[in-house]
Amino acid sequence: MKKFLVIPFLLFWCQHLGAALTIEITEGAEGALPIAIVPFGWEGPGNPPGEDIRAIVDSDLKRSGRFRTLPAEDMLARPRSASEVEFRDWQVLGMDYLVVARMQANGPGGYLIRFQLFDVFRGEQLAAYNVPATEKTLRATAHHISDVIYEKLLGEQGAFSTRIAYVTSEQRPDGKPRVALRIADADGHKPQTIVTSTEPIMSPAWSPDGRRIAYVSFEKGRPAVYVQEVFTGLRRKVAAFDGINGAPAWSPDGRKLALTLSKDGNPDIFVLDLATKKLRSLTRHYAIDTEPAWSPDGRSIVFTSDRGGRPQIYRKPSAGGETQRVTFENSYNARASFAPDGKSLVMVTRIKGQYRIGVLDLKSGLLQVLSQGSLDESPSFAPNGSMIIYATKSAGKGRLAAVSADGSVRQRLASGSEDIREPVWSPFTQQELRSQ
Repeated sequence: MKKFLVIPFLLFWCQHLGAALTIEITEGAEGALPIAIVPFGWEGPGNPPGEDIRAIVDSDLKRSGRFRTLPAEDMLARPRSASEVEFRDWQVLGMDYLVVARMQANGPGGYLIRFQLFDVFRGEQLAAYNVPATEKTLRATAHHISDVIYEKLLGEQGAFSTRIAYVTSEQRPDGKPRVALRIADADGHKPQTIVTSTEPIMSPAWSPDGRRIAYVSFEKGRPAVYVQEVFTGLRRKVAAFDGINGAPAWSPDGRKLALTLSKDGNPDIFVLDLATKKLRSLTRHYAIDTEPAWSPDGRSIVFTSDRGGRPQIYRKPSAGGETQRVTFENSYNARASFAPDGKSLVMVTRIKGQYRIGVLDLKSGLLQVLSQGSLDESPSFAPNGSMIIYATKSAGKGRLAAVSADGSVRQRLASGSEDIREPVWSPFTQQELRSQ
């Protein structure tokens, strides 16, 4: 069970960059789709951008584990448009799919990217888009191109344009820890520190619109839950009752937070309406109830409770009603949250003293263990349900790792000497692409 520490906490907002996360693919899916991303061509006057968009798209698709990309040096040709494509060149190389693109200046500081996706063996165009960008949005544009390719070929929305939040900690020269809440692109680039302290930061949670993060802080010696605007740093205290204030979880409509509060003596689950500030008790039990998470339809909340003697997952209608136990396999199950489709739960499960990440199919009751560490925790689904990010230990340091929902793809994320923990994946963001 999660322990809540009551310690002095100094918090402030800052907008400086932290160390970028480095992502290493440790295991890819069998049958990954062969695809060639040709270096983007430049047309007309002016100079091409400094950012290599082709490299970003190539890296996105490769690290998904679902694609096998072709190194640029192995390409027989470098077409920039459909008229220059000779499909036999790519058939010889064993490529199933091909992406070609050309760029040109588009007003002061702007670019226009035209990219096309082809089925090599059918000799057919599958997609073609015009994408405007600026120097500042090039990485975001590249991620959106990756999302389009991923969705066209796999039939599910890509999550390359999303972000992750996580907590880092490292020792300062004076011996005190420096703890930070950071957000970064899903590929680990563009890290930004939004909260920093010499004391722990806990339980970050994205709002459904991706514009706010709720978290726990311990200012003036008592815990409180804050909601902070990601882009402005503005924040407000939403829960500071006597005792525990922890584990915030957003409702799907972004209007409520489920919380763990002990204001009445024992840790229970409460629901807070953020507009009216009305607080409603969801559980009343002598056991510890904590770590709430909403179902995607908002109709129910799962939580961790030791009311059966050991930590297990329980489910209750969010409007109130009968509580049902969900997990029965293994002696410890905690920190559950729903898959985006609501059909399964990801959680921490203990097997022979090892804490690992498992996914429970709610219909069949089958629990599949996905991770391989001894102290894996804080799992969070990508918004398309394809991957799960979690915290683990490696060489005595806290690290982040990711595994596909079926266990076939594995990634390891590292960031220098820092300890990293409590990752959470953001919801989807939106960007318009224009068909050619």
